[in-house]
Amino acid sequence: MNKTSNIYTPRLHSTRLALALALPLALGACAPLQPHQRPDLPLPPDWATAEPSASAATLPSAPLPWVDWVQHPELRALIQQALEHNLDARIAQRQMAQLQAQWQQRRAAQGPTLAAAADAQRTGGDSATGNLYRAGLLVSSWEIDFFGRLQSLSEAARAQYLASAEAERWVRVSLVSGVVAAWLEVQSAHALLEVSQRTLANHEASLRLVQLRLQHGTASALQRQHSEALVQAARVAQARQQRQLQLALHQLQQLAGPLHDPSTSTPAPLPSDTRSANGKQTLALLQPVAVGLPSEVLLQRPDVRAAENRLAAAQAQIGAARAAFFPRIALTAQLGSASTELAGLFASGSWGWTLAPQALLPLFDYGANRARLAASQAERDIALLQYEQAIQSAFKEVRDALASQTFMQAEYTAQQALWQAESQRAHLSARLLALGSASQLELLDAQRSAFAAEQQLVQLRFALLQNRVALYRATGGH
Repeated sequence: MNKTSNIYTPRLHSTRLALALALPLALGACAPLQPHQRPDLPLPPDWATAEPSASAATLPSAPLPWVDWVQHPELRALIQQALEHNLDARIAQRQMAQLQAQWQQRRAAQGPTLAAAADAQRTGGDSATGNLYRAGLLVSSWEIDFFGRLQSLSEAARAQYLASAEAERWVRVSLVSGVVAAWLEVQSAHALLEVSQRTLANHEASLRLVQLRLQHGTASALQRQHSEALVQAARVAQARQQRQLQLALHQLQQLAGPLHDPSTSTPAPLPSDTRSANGKQTLALLQPVAVGLPSEVLLQRPDVRAAENRLAAAQAQIGAARAAFFPRIALTAQLGSASTELAGLFASGSWGWTLAPQALLPLFDYGANRARLAASQAERDIALLQYEQAIQSAFKEVRDALASQTFMQAEYTAQQALWQAESQRAHLSARLLALGSASQLELLDAQRSAFAAEQQLVQLRFALLQNRVALYRATGGH
């Protein structure tokens, strides 16, 4: 018979062993953890306390999906390409996967680790020299979470993962709005370039007419110089719009990736609706975003939810720092066979088990635990301020977008009337000049004013669309 009595304690009944292992696990599972509660927030009074209006009852309870918001097929294809290939979106996805793995790692640390272990020892001294062989199952330094330290760390890792998931959603929302904004910049540059080219052709025709009249003595040198100045101004505007078009294309390519389709690489201007008097078709490219969203919906904005989850993570870190002041209890257990001879390792009578609990209470650590607790509390305070900051920024962005929508619509209506008046003035000046009742300078001035009014009208038309992009992002569309 192998000599193993000096290695393992006497064998107990299997039921007693199971109870000895299960009791610490049950006690550890009962460790309390305070759930995260959303703090009271300084919401604007009209958002926090106002009763919902009758029309608000018909508003969607969730942000508008981008596939319902965007109506243009080419723009939808660009957004889908950007979501699949954009580097910021891919980085956010990898970060989310990383934090998810870290959370799983923290959660796994709450349970015991069971391993197959084998070792051999040779000891010697004045009296005797001998060998010892052991093999079996080992639970090594399993920390029993009496005071919730591991559970708090696991909850902190979970909150960080949830924050990264919301951050990934926010990257997608920002990417969608960024692609739409860049695409609109391309279309706006195309429309303005077309206006500049058309105006340049008109001014060049007027210059040729003035030169012809100057040769016949019916026009002055001043009229010719005025015509020449308008031609050069139109050329400057054309060069500027060509530059803006290239810059807008570069921005769109950076967001959406390579534009393989030639029609996409050099987008044609929108149909005649970009030059229509009412612009209704142009604005129909993007569905309007519902206004009057209640504060509960706006609090679901991904960046706000990410800030709230980071606050929950900081709160859980405080729980872990407080638990460090209490004893840390660990358990080491082994079940297997031991023998002084390798051939008798698994022989009858060589089986046994050991159970070694250990309690470690910090007595003096130069204030390290207190410093960790203070740092955790400061981190929680910072996270709370950042959460409030995210909420205030969200409300401000929505209010700015709504205010801009109201005033820009009024400005667009006035600019539209101005353009129509200036166009009519240029038309009448041309007729009067043909009848000899107006001067060439009056016609040139009317044409210059009409050109400037049309440019401003095109810019305002696309600014209204950009405002819808800003409102979509501000309300947390997805």
